[in-house]
Amino acid sequence: MRGFFKIVFATLLALIIFTIIGVFVLIGIIASASSNDKPIIGEKAVLVLNLSKTFKEQQQDDPFSAIINKELDDKTPSLYELLQLLNYAKSDSAIKGLYIQCASNDNGFGASEEIRKAVIDFKKSGKFVIAQGEVISQKGYYIGSSADAIYCNPQGGIEWTGFSTDLFFLKGMLDKLEIKPQIFYAGKFKSATEPLRETKMTDANKVQTTVWLGELYTHFLNTAAVARKKEANFLRSLADAGAVQTAYDAIKYGLIDGAIYDDELKSIIQQKVKIPAKETINFVTLGNYKQAVDYQKSGDNKVALVFADGDIVSGNGDEEQVGSDQFKNILRKIRLDKNIKALVFRINSPGGSALASEVIWREISLIRKEKPVVVSMGNVAASGGYYIACNADSVFANANTITGSIGVFSIVPNLESFFKNKIGVTFDGVKTAPYANMGGINQPLSEQEKRFMQSSVDSIYFTFKTRVAGGRKMKVQQVDSIAQGRVWTGAHAISVGLVDKIGTIQDAIECAARMAKIKNSDYKIRAYPEKKSFIEQIVNGYEKSISDKLFNQQLGIEEVTLFKELKQIKAMKGVPQTKMPFTFHINN
Repeated sequence: MRGFFKIVFATLLALIIFTIIGVFVLIGIIASASSNDKPIIGEKAVLVLNLSKTFKEQQQDDPFSAIINKELDDKTPSLYELLQLLNYAKSDSAIKGLYIQCASNDNGFGASEEIRKAVIDFKKSGKFVIAQGEVISQKGYYIGSSADAIYCNPQGGIEWTGFSTDLFFLKGMLDKLEIKPQIFYAGKFKSATEPLRETKMTDANKVQTTVWLGELYTHFLNTAAVARKKEANFLRSLADAGAVQTAYDAIKYGLIDGAIYDDELKSIIQQKVKIPAKETINFVTLGNYKQAVDYQKSGDNKVALVFADGDIVSGNGDEEQVGSDQFKNILRKIRLDKNIKALVFRINSPGGSALASEVIWREISLIRKEKPVVVSMGNVAASGGYYIACNADSVFANANTITGSIGVFSIVPNLESFFKNKIGVTFDGVKTAPYANMGGINQPLSEQEKRFMQSSVDSIYFTFKTRVAGGRKMKVQQVDSIAQGRVWTGAHAISVGLVDKIGTIQDAIECAARMAKIKNSDYKIRAYPEKKSFIEQIVNGYEKSISDKLFNQQLGIEEVTLFKELKQIKAMKGVPQTKMPFTFHINN
């Protein structure tokens, strides 16, 4: 009995100690999160733009990660916050210049275009802009070339090889496993199912990919040509010939201003801010700058800014998805709020569920009857991403935005042979009607069931085209000629009538304010989805930080990407999809 009481006492004591420790940890987290201390910028500050960071469409605070990992204390701003900060810094006397770290660039082409425009606008203040990277990627160069001067390491250089894109194909593996994907699609360019039914790109997909990738590359060359005062054809010839292999080749052809070491770069900046050589430069990260200054607009009127970022799914979805239930409620709340005068719908989505897209489209249609709706497209607003965009009063895109892909597909895998021949599993059962078990993965579809599936896809495709025709004031036949699942760049989408203007998210906001007849920029931005509660942030931050870290460590980035794509295939089973071609990777 004595032993029993010892065990009980020891367990109780451990629980008490653990609870006390937990309380102190929670107090520490709360104290840290609720601290109102603002970083002090100081004088002669240089703002640092590190392009290796991903500037997401919308940031969610993660207090747990910030506590356990001090490196995360510098909260990276969202893309829109970054644009606001650069605009604010133009007139901030404490900021003397901008230093761009451009070795790599983890941001998409659309986001990079907006950042580049913001840097060029910052230069109008007369403050200096310097860019540097040891080895500069082409996407890093795209933004870095907008600086007054751009440098690399003497033993580094810049990548100047052109763009390429790679797709992976699973058909060979599926054949070996005796897995038969039963695929139904509408649109000859709708290539999302190609990895499951082909071993290489179809001619139609190769044609469309050649066009949009070529347009992205031409835009890159043209912007670089203007920045470096060169001919675009000359820059293209350098890549074609593989002429840029070293830092000194880059200098020779005028792509950069010099090859210098970090200490030499610091000396240049010290001279720019007029401080002694031995004095430390006051570098200010964007995260600290965000916390230090009041950069957001204020006014009596409200403009709602809704971020639709990720795959479109039914239900609430998660933080990286656009859940139809969640966004239906958000949009309805905005429609009923009389203090909100306009909506800017920021879309960065490759699409997803056709039904979920229709649910969101409906809410946009209802809002439009009450107040102006302006769409701003990010890196991608394609297929379902275009479905939810097409009914706005005005549609803005970046020249580099990937959009269009108006088409539909559905997949029902047949694993009967795999189960039987590979792992020895068979199935049997009963049903009360001929089609009661339609869509089961353990058997092939009958010919009639295949006709049902194709008919459903064709019907949804017609509805999709009808939605586009109504929103864009076009005939269905005209929409069909530019649909067929074809992908367009934002610049090309204007000429075919899918987009109204090339412009940034700020351009879209200003347009919405004008349409709502708000005078003198008398408005403040209300962002949605709204931030989670403090407790939700802690719980979600803990779960996500631990799971992501373990997952990435065990598999690696490329394997994680492949796993996510395979997971997406599983989620698509039997659900009609308005989704652009499977994830492509552009080598740049």
